[in-house]
Amino acid sequence: MLLFSSFIMRSRHMTTNLVVKVLESAYYTQTPSEGLILHTDLGTQYTSQEFQTLLTNYKIKPSFSKKGCPYDNACTESFHANLKKEKVYRTKYATFEQANVALFQYIEGWYNRKRIHSSIGYKTPQAIEDLAKKVA
Repeated sequence: MLLFSSFIMRSRHMTTNLVVKVLESAYYTQTPSEGLILHTDLGTQYTSQEFQTLLTNYKIKPSFSKKGCPYDNACTESFHANLKKEKVYRTKYATFEQANVALFQYIEGWYNRKRIHSSIGYKTPQAIEDLAKKVA
């Protein structure tokens, strides 16, 4: 989530080109081991031949939510709900750029690194990622 959030917020539109760039950056930055599963919705950018070919090249197995079933991706839906309640609805942004910076700071500076989450043992997402890297 760390890398995806930072790239996606820099664009006003979710395009195939954008998600390809995000996946390439995340893959080379994180250097995941084989057996990775990427869960997304059925957006055309994720189901495109270009994106699916990239997943195949990286040996990443695609996983998709069923149409109209937000429960398939409950953790992402929960994140978006928290983002809206804790940041978006509390501020009026004058420009796209101002909103972009504020959301990036919230996700990277607060949500991933300082905000503890009960569902992961009252740790931060960054702490869990760090633990996973030590085990791998």
